Amino acid sequence: MTTLIGVIGGREVEEELIEIAYEVGREIARRGAIMVCGGLGGVMEAASRGVYEEGGIAVGILPSDRKEDANPYIKIPVATGLGIGRNVIIARTADALVAVGGGYGTLSEIAFALQLGKPVIGISTWDIRGIYFSSNAKDSVEKALKLVGHKC
Repeated sequence: MTTLIGVIGGREVEEELIEIAYEVGREIARRGAIMVCGGLGGVMEAASRGVYEEGGIAVGILPSDRKEDANPYIKIPVATGLGIGRNVIIARTADALVAVGGGYGTLSEIAFALQLGKPVIGISTWDIRGIYFSSNAKDSVEKALKLVGHKC
């Protein structure tokens, strides 16, 4: 079965985090996993672009009921119409999550994931017990895949 790695983070973040998110997406695709995210801009779009450029698959779990709201790099848009309630779907769907920066929406996804027993790897994100911290994209994806037993 294919491994699903969630990438979570804010829509409005520093350029440095955009670059990291892009590299996280590339690393996910290079290792044959599928990326799941919120499908919008910022960290989500950057990671989706990285996946897209490596020929991978990005799934966008959208807050709206319109598939057209997805960023242009999402291959599979899922229009939920649930607003921020879609955060629990992202956490439930992913086998592991990589948090890149982020605000309160990211915090909720982290909390849901940890409650569900899912590994969360963090880069410049909330300092919460249970998160595995990383300083770069490659290491964060390697940790995520190792923690879920993905065969690269």
